[in-house]
Amino acid sequence: MSTPDPAASPAGAPPVCYRHPDRETYIRCTRCERPICPDCMISAAVGFQCPECVAEGNASVRPVRSRLGAKVPTKPYVTYTLIGLCALLFAGQTLNAFTDSSFTMWPVFVAGNDEYYRLLTSMFLHGSILHIGFNMLVLYSLGPALENLLGHVRFAALYVIAGLGGSVASFWFTDFRVQSLGASGAIFGLFGAWVVIGRRLNIPIQQILGLIAINIVIGFLVPNVDWRAHLGGLVTGAIVAAILAYAPAKGRVAYQVAGCALVIAGLWVLVRVRDQQLTDELVRLGLLAIHGGG
Repeated sequence: MSTPDPAASPAGAPPVCYRHPDRETYIRCTRCERPICPDCMISAAVGFQCPECVAEGNASVRPVRSRLGAKVPTKPYVTYTLIGLCALLFAGQTLNAFTDSSFTMWPVFVAGNDEYYRLLTSMFLHGSILHIGFNMLVLYSLGPALENLLGHVRFAALYVIAGLGGSVASFWFTDFRVQSLGASGAIFGLFGAWVVIGRRLNIPIQQILGLIAINIVIGFLVPNVDWRAHLGGLVTGAIVAAILAYAPAKGRVAYQVAGCALVIAGLWVLVRVRDQQLTDELVRLGLLAIHGGG
């Protein structure tokens, strides 16, 4: 009598990972043909193989490199560190351990006092338990698989640069009197990255596209949501992911570093241009007597 395959799906249902039955996947182990999700993929000489085939020594495995040229991590430490940092800072906000308004994305202080650090610090702060809960849930859901494909350093670069892209968009298009905070720009950057990388690796992206559409609509309908940061992070994350995913194999690291550096330089130019515009406006309104933009 044959034993039922625990990864088998009902007729007509999409295949699911044999180790994570809650995850749909269309990638199979090239050795045993079991469905495997991104967390279970191990890069082999041809395609991907599952952990069991690798452990049994049945696979000829490329040591440590993913299809995108990254060292395959054993654990998503960057994802867990980001979640822990946001949680720790939220606890500090709740306990009034520091004044969070000193670190939020507040255009008038970025331009008036050259407080550019707000572009970075604001992405690690949150306004409510629901706010941080949703963002960290998405990070926990998308982060490990992306980190597995990109490696620690590339994933960290993607997250931070996408978050900066969201902050720059907020700086440009938000009323200078309004402060904002949250990891949503970086989170939308992960959405954008999944679309690009999914297309590159032929991974289904329909669910991600649906989530993006739903969250963009929510951003316009729910008050006090910084949809500008969402769109800025989404676009920036997609651009960075394209650099990481489509860099040629020969000289891949150099192309990826140069591409990310160009994105950061472009964001900095946008910051400086907006800084000058906003400073001139503050002077015209009598809110700033001396140009603080240098």
